[in-house]
Parts: sequence; C-alpha cells; structure tokens
Amino acid sequence: MKKLIALLLALVMCLSLVACGGSNSNDGAKTEEPAADGEAAPEDTAAPAASGEGSVYWLNFKPESDEALQKLAGMYTEKTGVPVKVVTAASGSYAQTLTSEMDKSNPPTMFVVGNANSVKDWSSYALDLNGTPIANELNTDAYNLYDEDGKLVSIGYCFECYGIVVNPDHVAAAGHTMDELTNFAGLKAVAEDIHANAATLGFDAFSAPDMDDSSSWRYTGHLINLEYYYEEQASGSKWTECPPSLTGEYFDNFRNIYDLSINNSTTDPKDLATGGHDPVNEFISGKSTFVLTGSWDYAAIAETVPNATMIPYYCGVDGEEKAGLNCGTENCWAINSMASEADQQATMDFMVWLVTDPDASRIAVDSFGAMPYKNAVESTNAFLAAADDYAAAGNYVMDWATNYQPAVDDYRAAAVSALNAYNADQTDANWEAVRGAFIDGWAVQYANQQG
Repeated sequence: MKKLIALLLALVMCLSLVACGGSNSNDGAKTEEPAADGEAAPEDTAAPAASGEGSVYWLNFKPESDEALQKLAGMYTEKTGVPVKVVTAASGSYAQTLTSEMDKSNPPTMFVVGNANSVKDWSSYALDLNGTPIANELNTDAYNLYDEDGKLVSIGYCFECYGIVVNPDHVAAAGHTMDELTNFAGLKAVAEDIHANAATLGFDAFSAPDMDDSSSWRYTGHLINLEYYYEEQASGSKWTECPPSLTGEYFDNFRNIYDLSINNSTTDPKDLATGGHDPVNEFISGKSTFVLTGSWDYAAIAETVPNATMIPYYCGVDGEEKAGLNCGTENCWAINSMASEADQQATMDFMVWLVTDPDASRIAVDSFGAMPYKNAVESTNAFLAAADDYAAAGNYVMDWATNYQPAVDDYRAAAVSALNAYNADQTDANWEAVRGAFIDGWAVQYANQQG
C-alpha cells in the first residue's frame, strides 16, 4: 500500500486543491453509494458528556462503515468513559444532513469536508488542524485540504479505489480465464458468453445496474469518470479547476461499457429505474460475475468471495491494456471549531486513538481499506493491492476527475433521468439525450454555478 500512496501523491494533491461539485456526494465512495444506508440523523439529542472530558459526535460519511464505527465508539467509551456518538448519513444525503445537524444545539464535533467547494462552505466551522496531534500522525500531506489562507481545514483519513470487481471462480466455471480480461474486447466476449449461458451456469455476468439513489452513483459518479479522465489526458494536463465544458470525445467509450453492463446483467434494463436489486449483494450471493464498486466493499465481499479482484474500466480506448484503477479520496476529517474546547479535545484524542491503537486501527483499516497514518496497521484490502499491482507494473492510475462535477446533485439527477429513458428504449435518439445530460449538462451546471 505504501507504493500506491507514493504513486498517488501528485494525483491526489491536484484533486485536493480544487473541486467544483456542489456538495460532498456520497460516492464511495464515496460515495459516493455503498452497500447499505446507515441510520437517519436523529432529532437533537446528544450523549451526556463525561465530567470535564467532553464528548464526541461523529457525523459519518460512509454508510458501509457504520457497523464498524459503532463498535469503535463503544470500545472508546468503555476504555475512557468519554461518550462517542456516531450518526451515519443516508447514502447520497451527507451535505443535507450536515447542514441540518450543524443548526442544532449539539452539532457534530467531527465531520467530513471532502473537496475544495466544501472547504469554502465549511472552513469557518473547522478547527485549523495545522500542527495538531492528529495531523502529526499523518504519513503524507497529499490528502489534506487547505483554505486560501493556509488553514488546514480537513485531513484525509482513507484513500480508495474503484473499478470492476470480478469473481474469478465464475470466470473459470464459464470456461474462460482472467488473462482474457485485459481490454474491452476480452471483457465483452466473456460477459456476453456468461449472459448467454446464465441459465445453465447458474449465474449471470453483471449485477443489476440499478438507477435508484442507492446505486446510480456507480454510473453517474464513477463509471462516467472514464470520460472525464481520458478527456483530461487528451488535453495534455491534469485539471486543476473545473473546466467550463466538455468535448465528449470519449462518450462513445462510456456507452460501450454501459451497454455491456445493462444488457448482460441479472435484470432486464427496463426494470432498473426503481432499483432494489442490491448489486453488491447479488455478487456476494453468487448471482453475478461482475459488479461496479470500490475498495470500501472489500470486507463484505471477501467473506464469501475471498479471491475476488478488481479490474479497470475497459471501454475500448486505445492502449487501455495499460490502464489501472480509479484511485483517490474525498474522505477528509474536520473538527468543529464552534464546539467547546472540551469537545474539541475529546474529538482530537479520539481521532488519534483511531489511527494509533492497534486494535482500533485494525477495525478502521479493515472497513476503510487503508489509512495514511504512520502508526495505523497495514491494509489487507485485496482491491487496493490490485491497484498497487497495476501501478507497480507501469499501468496508469485513473485519478478521480469526477470530483470536478459541477452542481453535482442536479447534474447527476439529470443524468439518471436520461439513463432511465435510454434503459427503457435503447435508441440512438435516447442516447443523444444521455450525452446531452452528461456533456451539455456540464456546461449548463457550470454556468449556473458562476451565477
């Protein structure tokens, strides 16, 4: 994992400096996004603080980590007597939940500021972390976010990767090998063969590409990254700010893999709009061979598919045999500057414990994938190991250019609407509407943000 951190430094520093999304979107993601929504934010109730010690209220960005974080909260309270409350925002709702919770009399003491637009929104609510004990535990500055005055607003607590997760046993059972999965032609041949023989094999190719809120981010926030990334590369330099428009040069490549996934999945494309199929669970339960997800789902997947691995977004781009995985982060901790000094100190102490205590960091790392801290335990996440292997072999790392989406919520909502119409009737005319939502819609949302 240390090799991957080094290789990602330049990429993530670019992304950390500027982003133009309208909010933190739970991609992975992350949302942007995950396997299951966490609990909804409660009414204005706070755990009673231990006398003189303060308390911690963590508004969690990652629904898939809720169970692990509740366990960590209990461990810390048992160890120190300091109350720790973890509230997990529902998938795709972090920005709204944060705004709501910050208006209450007992707001979060620990929250996520994941991109430069969020820095502008929340810098005044964030304690300057420069020189603090938690900042001193970092092993890299690459994931940190600063405001224009040099204030360290938030610090990275994990990095992630995403791509296409594969069940190698299914590939073998279908009479193929993993060596065939090195470009789009190979992926297409294997996926179409599995789908054609699904009834005999007892499993299909792709998990359902659901378009409900719990899963649409896999396509409107993640798969579309291939268009942005390759367009960024064609421009000759990495984006350092939100571009005002896109060329759509690689949108046909997006269509290649999108069509492959919806037409060779467990579910009829016409039934994807309402969702409810749980793509990751379909993969875990053996119903599918491929699922679009990220390193955050590794722990859940590995329980039943221990040899699962991740391959890049093969889409027919020239030279894609040297593609790697999509790597980056929008997971950055901030401490509430409006909280009492006792609560700030309690939160700082809790953070340091999370990344230094062997038992605590083991639980956190196993849930998050990897943490950029000197004393955190090593990652055992095979998907991050796959990212490391691709990079070590000289394959290019696909940075999270998707972090630059303008007015992200409105932009993605328009894309989902267009994709649903296309899924129901796969005509070229309907695909042009999809192109309009993603490509023309970028310029529209950018202009709206400029006022």
